[in-house]
Amino acid sequence: MGIFIALTIIIFWLGHLLYSLFYVEPDFLSPIFYLHVLIQAYLYTGLFITGHDAMHGTVAKNRKLNNFFGHLSTTLFAFLSFRVLSKKHYLHHRFPGTEQDPDFSPRSNNFFVWWFIFMKNYTTWWQILFMAIAFNILLIWFSEFQLITFWVVPAILATLQLFFFGTYLPHRRPVSEQMKPHNSRTQIKNHLLAMLSCYFFGYHWEHHESPTTPWWKLYQMKK
Repeated sequence: MGIFIALTIIIFWLGHLLYSLFYVEPDFLSPIFYLHVLIQAYLYTGLFITGHDAMHGTVAKNRKLNNFFGHLSTTLFAFLSFRVLSKKHYLHHRFPGTEQDPDFSPRSNNFFVWWFIFMKNYTTWWQILFMAIAFNILLIWFSEFQLITFWVVPAILATLQLFFFGTYLPHRRPVSEQMKPHNSRTQIKNHLLAMLSCYFFGYHWEHHESPTTPWWKLYQMKK
């Protein structure tokens, strides 16, 4: 099931991206145009969630196959290093909401300051270089405006979605007793809203409590 769901997200992400690039007219006055941007952003979020599940070994029982989907998903998202992400994510689960947590901002609780630190922590020059190369290759077939609209902007929106629901809301200060031992909050039980907001990752305390539960079963952990 994990492989099937991973393939479904990757195929939908790629299929909708190609459809948008070929058939959706960039028109700032059209609500359909904005709808496609938001759909692509949501699929980008699913792409990263798939890579995240691979970090926990929940996409496939076979380690090589699991890691293949992890590398593929994070590369398609924005040429992110699955190996580097895995190491940092391990630290996040070991030291959540502390100074040893690479996803945590001990200096500021401000959303934008924290998001900037978060992005800086995961952005590398190699990633920027590969993105630039891919962008210029894609310019052979698509316009700069199309690529920015349907390839770049949705990825940025997805990072905001992932950060807001998967890092900022769960781990922001102040820390309460209910957040222990994971220093994490959880979203109010509403499976539809949890799925639409960030693939059930608003149920974040539950994820830390059971990190080997894949995202599509995370709602079952909600009490």
